[in-house]
Formats: sequence, structure tokens, C-alpha cells
Amino acid sequence: MTIMPLLTAGLETVLNSVLYRDRGLKAARQRLAGRSLSLELQGFSHPLILLFSEQQVDVISAWEDQADCRVRTRISTLSKLRDRQQLSALIRSGELEVDGDLQVIQQFSALIDLAEFDPAEYLAPWLGDVAAHGVGAMLKKNLAFIQRDAARKQRYLSEAITEEWRLAPGALEAAWFAEEVDALDRHLTELEVRLNKLEAK
Repeated sequence: MTIMPLLTAGLETVLNSVLYRDRGLKAARQRLAGRSLSLELQGFSHPLILLFSEQQVDVISAWEDQADCRVRTRISTLSKLRDRQQLSALIRSGELEVDGDLQVIQQFSALIDLAEFDPAEYLAPWLGDVAAHGVGAMLKKNLAFIQRDAARKQRYLSEAITEEWRLAPGALEAAWFAEEVDALDRHLTELEVRLNKLEAK
């Protein structure tokens, strides 16, 4: 048994609860109604195809028709889609390859950007408002701590690799080396021109 049916069912449930629960997002959802988006993620053998309607989004892994918009990217890039201002930068940098109707991915990005994911809202029916708010605040605080800690460890590792262990050059050393290579290339070109002039005589 493959994991794709489980993944598509889980993603469909999450997207429907986050994007289709809030009535304030109705206008943004209507712009996507009847459209399809294919997400081809590196490392996955099948694409994730999102079929939008006014009531829900269906997520499938196999579809006969061609999607209105096809996006190829990495899993790590998906979180950047929440900021619709970054969309054109992601496309220009090559992190996001888009084929088909660009408006579909733009409208999907806008819908995700407008949606608010508040864990307290989903926990309130089971825990009560006060307890859900406390758990939500604790989750946000812990997530912020984990992100700061991961960034700090990444910085430490980068400094250790370049400064302590000398496994990789630092930014200034790499820039100096590139300038030296360019200068050497210019000198070789000048030398070649001079040799060609001497041979012509």
C-alpha cells in the first residue's frame, strides 16, 4: 500500500478545514471554483492535484485531464506560498516552475495568505475557549523558540565549517578567489592577443 491515498486524504481535510470554514474567504474561493492546480513535488512519484469547487477542494494523485496550472517545486518552498508578495520572486529564482494559467497559483497563494490558521479555533470545541487559547499560545511560543533555535544552530554550523574547521571558504575568501580568477582570465586573454599579433608578423 502506498502512502499517497493517506497523504491526499490528510491534505484534503486540512485544506478544507482551513480554507473552506471561514465565510470571509468566500470571494477568494469563488475565483478558484472550477479550476485545477497540479503540484509536482520533488521526491514524489505522483503529483498532488487540487480540484476547487465552491463547497470544497478535492485532492487527488491521478487525473485524466490536464490541470489548468501545473507547478513544479520542492516541499520546502510550499510554505513560502503563504506570502503572495514572494510569488513572483519564487518564479524568477526558479524555485517555482509554473506552466499554464498563472492566475490559478496567484489566486491559490492569495487564498492561503488570507486564511488564518489559529489552533485555538480548532481546539475550542473540545477544550473550551480559555484552555484552547492557552494551548494555542503555548504552541506559537514553542514554534517560535524552535525556529530561533534552528536558525542559531544553522548559523553556528556555518561558522564552524568556514571559520573553525576550514572545510569551506568564507564569503570574503570566495569573493577574493573569484576576483583573482577573473584577473587571471583577463591576463591570459591579453597574452593570447599578444601571441596572435607576434605570430601574424
